[in-house]
Amino acid sequence: MTVTDTPCDPDTDTNADTDRGPTTLTIHRRRAFALLGSVQITLIFTLAAIAVPLPEIGRAFGLERADLILLSAAYGLTFAGLLLFGGRLSDRYGGRRALTAGLILFAAASAAAPFAPGIGTLLAARFAQGAGAALIAPAAMTVLRAVFPAPTAYGKAMATWGGLSVLGATAGNLLSGVIAELLSWRWSFAVPLAVAVAALVLAPRLLPDTAPSRGRALDLPGALLATAGITLASYGLVVTDALPWSSAGVLVPLLIGAALLIAFWYTERRAGDPLLPPRFLLDRRRALALAAIAFSACATAMTFVTLSLHLQQDRDWSPLRTSAAFVPFAIALLTSGRAAGPLIARFGPRVVTAAGLATAGAGLVLLALTGLDPHAAYASALLPGLVLLPAGAAASFAGAAVLTTHGVPHERTGLAGGVLNTAMELGPTVVFAIVLTFGSDAVSLAATGAALALVAALNLRVQRSRPSRPSRPSRPSSLPQGATQ
Repeated sequence: MTVTDTPCDPDTDTNADTDRGPTTLTIHRRRAFALLGSVQITLIFTLAAIAVPLPEIGRAFGLERADLILLSAAYGLTFAGLLLFGGRLSDRYGGRRALTAGLILFAAASAAAPFAPGIGTLLAARFAQGAGAALIAPAAMTVLRAVFPAPTAYGKAMATWGGLSVLGATAGNLLSGVIAELLSWRWSFAVPLAVAVAALVLAPRLLPDTAPSRGRALDLPGALLATAGITLASYGLVVTDALPWSSAGVLVPLLIGAALLIAFWYTERRAGDPLLPPRFLLDRRRALALAAIAFSACATAMTFVTLSLHLQQDRDWSPLRTSAAFVPFAIALLTSGRAAGPLIARFGPRVVTAAGLATAGAGLVLLALTGLDPHAAYASALLPGLVLLPAGAAASFAGAAVLTTHGVPHERTGLAGGVLNTAMELGPTVVFAIVLTFGSDAVSLAATGAALALVAALNLRVQRSRPSRPSRPSRPSSLPQGATQ
C-alpha cells in the first residue's frame, strides 16, 4: 500500500464538482489523500522512531532505565491524552485550521529535538510533538471526509486509511535503525520535520477547508478530566516495566487517573454538548471495532519492542541488521493493505476485521513458540510469524477503521478521529502493561495472540446478531458498496 493509491473511484461521488472533469478531480483527490496519508504515517513513524536507537540515546545522555521508559512514552502520553480534545477543536474550528495549528507545533518540536543538550530538552520536545500530533490526527480525518464527501467514497478511503498507521510503525522501526547505524539518532527527527514543513506548504493548495461548528462548546471540564485521566493512567501503566504494581509510583497515577476518568464519564452524561457522547461508545459494533484497533496496535508494537530487544541483546545483531529483519514484515503489510479494500467491498468490513485478527493472532503464537530462541534459524523461527502478523494487522486495521466511522455525522468526524486514534495509542499501553505481568516474552506474545482470536470471534458473533439501531438514521451509510456490518 502506498499513499498515492486512490482509495476510491471519484465517479461514485455524487457530491463531485461537476464543473471539473473527472480526470482533474481524480488527480486532485489523489494528491490530497497522498498528503494526508503521509502526515498520518509520519505521526506513527515518530512514535516508533526512537524504539531501536533508545539504547544509544541512553548511552549518550547517561540515562537510567526509568528515564528511558519515560522518554519512550513521552510522545504517546500527550498524543493519547489530548486526542479527544483535538477532535473537538477540529469539529469546532474546522479541520484544516486545526491541522495547520498542529503541524506548526509538531514541526517546531521536531526542529528542537535534534539539538537537545540533555534529557530535559528532549523530553519537552517529545511531549510537544505528541500535543501537535493530537491536533493533527483527528483534523486529518475531518479533512479526509471533505475530500471524499460521498459515503461510498469515504468508506473506501477509510479502508485504506486504516492500514497507514501500521505502515508508519513499520517505517519507524525500519528507518530508525538504518539512521542510527549510518548517521545518528538525532537525524530520526529530520523525517517528521520535513513532512510537517511540506504539509504546511501544500495544505492550502491541496486540502479543502471545512466549515467550523461555531455553536459547539469546547467542553473544557470534560477536556481537562479526559486529558489528565488518560495521561496519568497511561503513565501508571508505562512505569510497570520498571516498578512493581504495588509500588506508589504505579498505584498513585493509576488510581488518580481512574478517578478522573470516572468523573469524566459522569460529567459527559450531564453535559449539554459532551466531548465524548456516552452513546458513541455504547454501540457494541463500534466498541468491538475499537477493540480490534487497540489489540492490533498492541500486537504490532509488542512485536517490534520484543523482537528488537531479542535480536540486539540475545543474538547480538546491529541496529541495521535488526531493521533488515523486519523487511518481510513491511512487504506483507503493504501486500495485505492493498488487498484490504477489495476484500472489504466483497465480504464486508466485519468479516475482514475478524479474519485479520485471527491471522495476526496466529502470527503472534508462532513467534511465541519459535521466534525467541536465540539459536533458531531466522527463516524457520521468525519469518512465518513476521509475515502472518502484519498481513492480519493491516486487514484488521482497515476493516475496523471503516466500522468505527460508519454512520458518524459530518460534524462529528473529528470526534471519530480522536476516538479511533485514542484506541490505537492506548491499546499498546494498556495491554502491554497487563501481559508483561506474565514475566515471559513468549507467554506475553501468546496471550496477546489469544486475545486477538477472542476479539475476532466476538466480531463475527455480533455480525450474526440483530443490527443495532443507528444513531442518525437520516444519514447515509459510509460503508463501501457491497459491504455489510
